[in-house]
Amino acid sequence: MTPKLVRDRIPELISAHGERPRTRRLDDKEYVAALHDKLQEECQEYLSANTDVSAVEELADVMEVVRALAAVHGASPEALEVVRAEKAARRGGFLERIYLIDVE
Repeated sequence: MTPKLVRDRIPELISAHGERPRTRRLDDKEYVAALHDKLQEECQEYLSANTDVSAVEELADVMEVVRALAAVHGASPEALEVVRAEKAARRGGFLERIYLIDVE
């Protein structure tokens, strides 16, 4: 197994299966780097999902990483949502499925 950032309860769940996880706590710089890696991993898993159910599961994982990254930058999930909503009000969302081809 390649060392990687895991959810908080994963060592406990591994132990419950009779195995012994070796862990260490990351410093701030390592944590941010590991979150970046985890975001890439979770996005790739989402892109590889075969069903709507697995896609939603992977999107939930992406959101968990995004929430952790927001906290690193001093933002709560609620503050992140405020920024998202303000930006959507100014620039819109993606519901209209508009695909910009070019600008003349």
